[in-house]
Order: sequence, then structure tokens, then C-alpha cells
Amino acid sequence: MNALQISHDVGASVTVRDGDTELFRYVYQPDTVQLESPKPYIHPLRTRGGKTVSLFRPHDHVWHKGIAWSLPHVGEENFWGGPTYIHGRFYVQLENNGTQAHRRLTTLDRDGATATFAHELEWITQSSALFFTERRRLHAELISPEAWALTFETEMTNVSGKDVSMGSPTTKGRENAGYGGLFWRGPRSFTGGRFVTEEGLGGDEVRGRRMQWMGFEGRHDESDEQSLVLMVDDAANPCHPPQWFARSEEFACLNPAPFFSEELTIEDGSTVRFRYGVGIADADAAAAPALVDAVREVLTRSEASVVAAGPAAGATPYVDPVAG
Repeated sequence: MNALQISHDVGASVTVRDGDTELFRYVYQPDTVQLESPKPYIHPLRTRGGKTVSLFRPHDHVWHKGIAWSLPHVGEENFWGGPTYIHGRFYVQLENNGTQAHRRLTTLDRDGATATFAHELEWITQSSALFFTERRRLHAELISPEAWALTFETEMTNVSGKDVSMGSPTTKGRENAGYGGLFWRGPRSFTGGRFVTEEGLGGDEVRGRRMQWMGFEGRHDESDEQSLVLMVDDAANPCHPPQWFARSEEFACLNPAPFFSEELTIEDGSTVRFRYGVGIADADAAAAPALVDAVREVLTRSEASVVAAGPAAGATPYVDPVAG
């Protein structure tokens, strides 16, 4: 198995490479305009074969950025981007586009076929109120010659001084529009692709269903080859198994949406945690069951490595020069 490499553009982004292939770039301090709710994002996202499986700032929804942790209804604040859904008025542009602001990088480790990045953030409203502090961790691991896995973990602590409810347009009254959470936007050529679930292959009718995992099989322009992207919800997540916000006909997206049809209230001073595994493969739908099993194994190992004291043997730890 190849060794992963990490390069760090200090104050901007981290890139993980598999040989000559850039697997992903995590932009932790973007230059996003306020209307798009500035937030860290992953783009480009690629298979081990070098095929791009993400889309950045599409003209139909400029706040969609590869893979991002995006929440449209945090109390009355919008950390998704663009207008806010208001029942009876549809979408209205308000001055409530908040920012997920990077504050401190805490981990940058590489150990053979794995790479780990962690940092701390603050969630700040457009009116400059501090709502949440966050600890976020990304872990990449090669799992086969055709596939790799990305683990996304977050711990968000409510420091707003009041209870805050997280929801979606559906909890505000729009039917079957429960998006919010870890959101993946696929390439244009994936439009019309197929969803892969435990129940088989499907289309947009899968939106809103509760499932432990879901995948998307898409086809690339030029090469006409297929790639598979899937997400696995950790069993310890709130509202597991989640309802899924999933689209294929208008555009390709996957989103295990924990607040799809019910709000989750985070009490002042309390912490909420979420973990997800993302599998990316040069493969078609037939590879999904094996990829899900492999991603779950990575989730288990990743969790164990967080509990273990200190970095793994051979890892290269990062010390934030600002924090000392």
C-alpha cells in the first residue's frame, strides 16, 4: 500500500496525496463572501485513479462546495449559505449568513497509508455573536488499490448563552427538503446517476428514507468510466439512522441529514458529536457492500486512535506555531 503525503499551505489549506494523485484538498480558511456563509470545504475530491468526484461553487447553488459541514437553520441563523427558507414566503435573503471560522490547527499527522488533520473553529453569526465552538477531525486511509476512505468527525459546543435548535427547511414547513449536515455535491456529469442502498439501486424516490448508508454511482465525461461515492452514518450519531437528502435528476448530491424532519435542540453549554465515513472508489454499484464494510472498519480504527494516548508510532505531529 502506498504512503500518503500531506502538504500544508499555512493559513489556507491542507492537501493529501496518494503518489501523483491529489486525493483531496481541505480549505480550512476560505476567502468566501459572506452571503455564501464562509465555511471550510473539501474540493477537489478524487478517486485513487485521479477522477474528480466533487463540484465547487456551481452556478445554481454557489454555496455548494465539494463536501462541507453545512447547516441551514441554527436557531434563526444560516450557516449553509444564500437565502433562508421562511414558510409562506419561500426563500428570502436575510442578514443571517454566519461563518465557521478557523481558530487553531491542532493535528497534522501522517503514518503510512493514513493521514489526519484536526483543528478548532468558532461559529459566528453575521451580527458577530459567538454560537458554537467546534473541534473537527478529518482522517484519510487507503483501503484497496481502487478505494480510500475519509472519516469526518465534529464536536460542537453551544456557547451562545441559550438553547439552540438545529433544523432544516422541512422542519420549517417545506416538504421533503430536509437538507443540512455533511453535504456532498457531485460533478455535473453525475446528474442522472444512480443511488445505491441496502435495498438496491434507485433514483430520487430514496430522498427522505432512513438508512445507515447510501452511495451514488456516477459516470464521467470523456472517459465514460464510473465512480462510486458513499457515506456511512456512525451508529452513535444523533437520530441514527438518518433520513437522507439525496438528488440525482436536478444535480448529484448526498447528505445524511440528522435534522431532516425533527429539530435537535442543543442546550447551552452542552456538546453534540457527529461522525461519518465517506468511501471513494474507482468502481460501480456492485462494489458498494464491500466498500461499506471497509469504511466501517476505518471508522472503528479511527475512533480507537482518538482514544489512544498520543500520536501513532511513526506519525508526524503538528504543533501550531501561534498556539505554541
